[in-house]
Amino acid sequence: MTATTAEPGGDDTLRNRTQQSPLASQRAKGGNTPSEANRTGRMSTYFPLGYKEGFSQWVSATAEHAVMSYIPYLKEPPTHTQTGTKPPSETPTTASFSENSADKASAVQTYSNSDPYGPRQWHSNLVKLSGKDRALNEFSVERLGEQSDQNLVMLHGYGAGLGFFYKNFEGLSRNQGWKVYALDLLGMGRSSRPPFKLQSRDRQQCITEAEDWFIDALEEWRVKRKIHKFTLLGHSLGGYMAVAYALKYPGHLNKLVLASPVGIPEDPYAVNANMPEPSDSTMGNEFTQDSKEGVQNASDPQIPESAKIGDNNNFLNARQKRDEAGQVGDNPNPPRKPLPKWLTYLWDANISPFSLVRWSGPLGPRFVSGWTSRRFSHLEPEEARALHTYAYSLFRQRGSGEYALAYILAPGAFARSPLIRRIAGVGRQYLQPDGSTTSSVESAARKRENGIPIVFMYGENDWMDIAGGFAAEQKLKEERAKILQNASSEEKKQDNGSAKVIVIKKAGHHVYLDGWEEFNEVMRDEMADVSKRGKHS
Repeated sequence: MTATTAEPGGDDTLRNRTQQSPLASQRAKGGNTPSEANRTGRMSTYFPLGYKEGFSQWVSATAEHAVMSYIPYLKEPPTHTQTGTKPPSETPTTASFSENSADKASAVQTYSNSDPYGPRQWHSNLVKLSGKDRALNEFSVERLGEQSDQNLVMLHGYGAGLGFFYKNFEGLSRNQGWKVYALDLLGMGRSSRPPFKLQSRDRQQCITEAEDWFIDALEEWRVKRKIHKFTLLGHSLGGYMAVAYALKYPGHLNKLVLASPVGIPEDPYAVNANMPEPSDSTMGNEFTQDSKEGVQNASDPQIPESAKIGDNNNFLNARQKRDEAGQVGDNPNPPRKPLPKWLTYLWDANISPFSLVRWSGPLGPRFVSGWTSRRFSHLEPEEARALHTYAYSLFRQRGSGEYALAYILAPGAFARSPLIRRIAGVGRQYLQPDGSTTSSVESAARKRENGIPIVFMYGENDWMDIAGGFAAEQKLKEERAKILQNASSEEKKQDNGSAKVIVIKKAGHHVYLDGWEEFNEVMRDEMADVSKRGKHS
């Protein structure tokens, strides 16, 4: 395994590295020499997909299926067609999913003669929730012929979907006794798209409502699936929601894995800014990363260290503008880099990047290719094209959960209610015998969680704030020491609280995709640890 567990007092470069703007260029190593792309025009650099190719991708009902077909040993992946099959302009007032039985998918089985880790069963379902137009898209893998007593649930990040985990499903379903689930967050991916509305005008209540939009749906899904406890893995925005879930619905997690989570560090501007906030946003972070430079060349000794910071790209000449503004040099905490004025204006108007894709009609795929060509540049061409089409098929759907972002994060991917203020409470909530957290009984008379293991995972070239991960690790350890200070030896033995930071080599923000082999190996080890703990509990 090449992943690194970051030890206290270890690499100061990692421990002191704070959140970076993904707008800076890694292509600076090319100096001022004009590239072929510059010679042929800037538009082909930003939006490499041709016009004809763009028109051909206007409707793609098989996008998720095409991505899932790259899962090893799964020749025909199951894919329900209950969502994501119509343009957003069609029947906008009706439910965004079909209940027609013909649109449901049958489970697919792989056997040991073709699947060395089988037999396994693969499912694609739409899980209907209470209320109007609420349902979660679900993909799952279960091992046949053995009892599944452990469950792994995976949550994607902003602008993504469960299909982005296609390189992880096979590897993570090898562990005996485990069933693996991946969910599209409500209002994202191929889950249903109910209107997003907030009732409160109070700042904190708005934040809470926006978080509840996602985590209440996750809890209802858990109840419907009759899962008592599970291991929760969240990437980026999914990591933020995983923490929010652990705090609101305690007692249901065996372990929490946060893969490059957004929203941990505290930023004074984000905490005090009015809502909704116009300016540079997470939107820019997710849509301007360059995989090729950040992932493939991370360990290349011929590339200057100055060109290895983050997994970024020269979006709209951002690095040149930053240098001209004097924002580089000896200043260890340079001001956050502003997004282009047109992007700021759109954020001011609460217009998501996906709105641009929807409005651009058949030209949408060309617009999206400006991001996907960089983000998936380390993959084989056909595989990258499948992910591009899948991403576009998600972006073009009716706007819903994406509008919650402005209430959760301020510009620059900083949380309005930072997780660093709340992380110490994860695994330490008081419980009722029925599992609820509301009670008229004094806290001292109620049972308290015994802590849960929490893993922070970052890419070696992650633009996300790894220093925030180390700070959160320290907070958790201090809280554990405080709680166990006067505990008996038996209480100390029963405590499950722990925290660690792991770095995946040659990976950027999308650690599960950039460094999928090491990521899968680390996850299998963490899952084995959960199984071991379960046997001794």
